[in-house]
Amino acid sequence: MNKIAFQSVQFKASARLEQFVNEKVSKLFDQDPTIIRADVNLFEGASGNPKNQFCEIHLSVPGENHFVKKYSETYEKSVLAAVRTLQKVLQRHKTKVIVRRRIV
Repeated sequence: MNKIAFQSVQFKASARLEQFVNEKVSKLFDQDPTIIRADVNLFEGASGNPKNQFCEIHLSVPGENHFVKKYSETYEKSVLAAVRTLQKVLQRHKTKVIVRRRIV
């Protein structure tokens, strides 16, 4: 079971937005089954900035934690950018582990 903690700061997230976040972040659990938990925070930045919809994702992985913070003009785009970045980070981490196993 995927453990995704979702928090929207200073606004009430719609059910559609929560479902979208769960759907996209659960792909990370498919990529790396060792992920223990994902904490997702959505919040707005400065009001003068047009790209002020922030998404932070903190992944708890045994031995290492991964954190990404992305922003865009919509929460959906921010979530997609954060998930894409974390997919790259997880792939890089997996490659490092495989290389270490071959050396030993």
